[in-house]
Amino acid sequence: MRNRLRKFVIATGLICCCLPAIAQVDQFLPEINFYSKLSSGTRIQLQAKQTREGGEPVQAEVGPSVDFYLRPLIRLAKATKFDLDDAKSRPLVLSVGYRYLSEGDGGVPTNRLMPVATSRFPLSTRVVLTTRNRFDLDWKGGVFTWRYRNRLQVEGPVAIGSYHLTPYASVEPFYQSQYGKWSETAIYAGCILPIRKHVQLDPYYEHQNQTGKSPNEQLNQLGLILNLYF
Repeated sequence: MRNRLRKFVIATGLICCCLPAIAQVDQFLPEINFYSKLSSGTRIQLQAKQTREGGEPVQAEVGPSVDFYLRPLIRLAKATKFDLDDAKSRPLVLSVGYRYLSEGDGGVPTNRLMPVATSRFPLSTRVVLTTRNRFDLDWKGGVFTWRYRNRLQVEGPVAIGSYHLTPYASVEPFYQSQYGKWSETAIYAGCILPIRKHVQLDPYYEHQNQTGKSPNEQLNQLGLILNLYF
């Protein structure tokens, strides 16, 4: 246990030291997710986080989701066996969620409905490709807007002795109804770090290129996600 903890600390330290060197960091975005299985094919998620997307200022976001998924795929189960998220072994996950987003400056909050479809494909015995199709249906001050976002991600486990971490890289373009165009692209690089049987950390770096408003804006962000599975 002590040796495993030492490897975890080394891996976390390397990530935290290297990511800020990539670019000047504009914001830090913390997040916590709680997952609880209701049945073999259903689970509930509770999420609380800070987010900045779609050219909006930093917002607090909180709310539940329900996930529905197919039976595990053997090749996916083998490629993701060191990940605590059992949805990673499912070829298709359908989700419906609600989020309440408060404005940091005390402005009008946003009520969001989120239908999501996530597909996973084993590229090899150790590498998985994930494509997530998500709609954000937003009501704010009586005005309805929507956006579509498609996130493509590649990930695969890396062993440090008996400890396994999972680095990943992904890209996510956004289409926003208020601009009538693809107005944002986000690029992510991170690493999933299991701590104990029910706990994972996910530190990541995100670069956003926002072209919806003039002038264009680029942001470099660090995030830290705490995932709890029960």
